[in-house]
Parts: sequence; C-alpha cells; structure tokens
Amino acid sequence: MTMAKLTESMTNVLEGDSMDQDVESPVAIHQPKLPKQARDDLPRHISRDRTKRKIQRYVRKDGKCNVHHGNVRETYRYLTDIFTTLVDLKWRFNLLIFVMVYTATWLFFGMIWWLIAYIRGDMDHIEDPSWTPCVTNLNGFVSAFLFSIETETTIGYGYRVITDKCPEGIILLLIQSVLGSIVNAFMVGCMFVKISQPKKRAETLVFSTHAVISMRDGKLCLMFRVGDLRNSHIVEASIRAKLIKSKQTSEGEFIPLNQTDINVGYYTGDDRLFLVSPLIISHEINQQSPFWEISKAQLPKEELEIVVILEGMVEATGMTCQARSSYITSEILWGYRFTPVLTLEDGFYEVDYNSFHETYETSTPSLSAKELAELANRAELPLSWSVSSKLNQHAELETEEEEKNADEQTERNGDVANLENESKV
Repeated sequence: MTMAKLTESMTNVLEGDSMDQDVESPVAIHQPKLPKQARDDLPRHISRDRTKRKIQRYVRKDGKCNVHHGNVRETYRYLTDIFTTLVDLKWRFNLLIFVMVYTATWLFFGMIWWLIAYIRGDMDHIEDPSWTPCVTNLNGFVSAFLFSIETETTIGYGYRVITDKCPEGIILLLIQSVLGSIVNAFMVGCMFVKISQPKKRAETLVFSTHAVISMRDGKLCLMFRVGDLRNSHIVEASIRAKLIKSKQTSEGEFIPLNQTDINVGYYTGDDRLFLVSPLIISHEINQQSPFWEISKAQLPKEELEIVVILEGMVEATGMTCQARSSYITSEILWGYRFTPVLTLEDGFYEVDYNSFHETYETSTPSLSAKELAELANRAELPLSWSVSSKLNQHAELETEEEEKNADEQTERNGDVANLENESKV
C-alpha cells in the first residue's frame, strides 16, 4: 500500500511538471539550454502558462535607449573617433581624463627639462654665479615640474626663465608651447561640447505619461501630448512615432523588435510643429494603421511599444535636439481624453502644466476601428433596402387596391344584372 501511494504521488509530481521531467520515469531529464531567439519562438501559450511575461522597454520614459552593445570586437573604432568617445563618456570619467591628460603632459615635459639640466651639468653648478644654466633657478625635479606648468599654462611668474645659451631648451619650449595649445584646444573643446550638449535641452521637452485612444471627428484616434517648458522655442520642430513589436513573416522568419512607422501627419504636414504651447499629437487609426484590428479588449494582450521622437533645432545655439519617450500597452488608456491646459487671461494665454498629464474619461466604443468601419457599412445597407422595400410595398398596395376596386365593380355589375332579371320576371 505504501509503495502504491509513493508511486501515485510521484506520478502526480511528474505530471505537474511535464515540461522538465519525463512522466514515465522518476528521473529528471533536463532539456538543453536554448538560445534566446529559440526560446522566444516557442508557442506563446507555453510561456504564458508558466509565467506572465513582462514587457521590456526598448526606449525608457526618459528617452534613453535600453540597448546594450555586447561582444564588440572592433574596439579600435572608438579610438579613431576619440573626440566623440570622450564626449559620450560620463562626467566622472571625463573629468578624470581631463585631469590626467594635463598632469601627464606637465610631468612628461618636466622630466625632459630636468634631464636637460642634469645632462648639461646645471645641477652641479647651482651655487656658481659664473655658470649660465639652461633654466635659471632650476635645482631639481620639483622645480622642473613647476617650470613645465608655467610654460604650458603661460603663467610666467618670472622666477624661473630660460636662457639664450640653451638651444635644446628653446626647441623644447617651442614643442611644449605647440603641444600645450593642442591639448588645451582638444580638452577645453571637449568639455564645452559636453556642457552644451543639446540633449540637456531635451530635459525641458515633456511628453504625457499616458497615451489615449478616443473618438475625434468621428474617427478612432491614438493621441499623446507634448510640451516645451522653456520660453525659447525649438525651431523646425517635427514629431515621429514608431511601433516596436516583434513579428513573424509568412516564411517563418522571426523579426524581434520590428519597427513600423505610425503616421502622425506626415502627408498633411501636421508633423511639423509650432511648439509654443502644449500640443496633442493625433494618429488616425485607419486601414494603414497598425492598430486597425486592435480593440479595447485585445489591447492589454498585445506586446508592443510606441516610441515617439521630437526633434528640432535649439533656438539659442542652432544645434539639433532630440527628445524621446515611449508608451507600452499599460500606458495606453482607451476611452480617455486630455484635460485642456490652455486658458485665455487678460492679454495673454496661460498654460497650466499641473494638468499636463491629466486625462478624463469619455464615451468611446470598445470595438476596433475595423469593426466600427464594418458596422458603418452595414448601417448604410438597410437604408437602401428600406427605400426599395417601401417602393415595392407601395406598388403592391396600389395593385391590391386596383384588384379590390375591380372586384367591387364586378360585384356591382352582378347585382345590377340580377335586379334586371328579376324585374323582367
């Protein structure tokens, strides 16, 4: 009895985890580890039964791309564009390199100044007033290092100076002055570009925390709001939107994170923005839209992400600026609209950014745009049918009336004939 119960319980355990173990054997058989793409190609119902997949963002809400480059073998390409590499580094590394470059050049040339003085014998004639050294008052490595700093930074305290009896020192002075100017131009230029990067301007370009879907002019539309917190404008501002969603082709090829363009007014010019006050960007869900067949009930089941890109030139600097954000399915509200933020005051318009992200619920059908279009087409057909049916009914009524009148006339004629026959009799 005990052995039977043990066998039954073991069978239940094995049946509960049939994906990892063999039902007929109590020994666990581990499947080989599959590549990530192969795991993604597994049937959806298997992965959903095991655990609910969390949507991984392609672009974060702050606009940073959530992509890491791994196994880059050609790292030398970063050194070929060293200026951009330094600009892209984080501030702590940039400042560290800034200090190290200057310190290294000062130490390098300070060592050379000390070697020149040591080879010439200036160190042995420090107290000899008749000896003309290469650099006056240079009595050791520390003084040579200080002279290197004074030469490269052109401070010129006047205590340590080069003499005209040292041609090798004059040549070294020219080389250090030229290389020092190049280092200054490179490092200061790098710091200036990093400080004035246009992506800092993008911090004042804001996107609504949610996107909404509701009716606008009788059409189902996907909308989100953008705004600029600064008084200086973004020149030639334009907006774009991309749908990030994995797909599988009819040939069986799996394309992860496929990008599909979402029309936000490209053909009508509405994607060109005059971004003085917050604007609501609208995408009409029509037959060319990737949301054509998505309904309210189906939307939470979709694994998609909408990436919005706002770009233009900074009015103050003329540099191109780009701000990004994204919306996943949980951030798309069906049946909502944005609360108005623009009011007319005494002589000016005022924008209330406290209500920038606020929405309110509105009456919106839960059907997809395709189903709404089919219902609209069906609603037109009964109208034509009713007209024809009414015409047919009218014709039938006229025919029935004519037949009824004929029957009545026949009955009257029969009655008259009967009366005549009776009178003759």
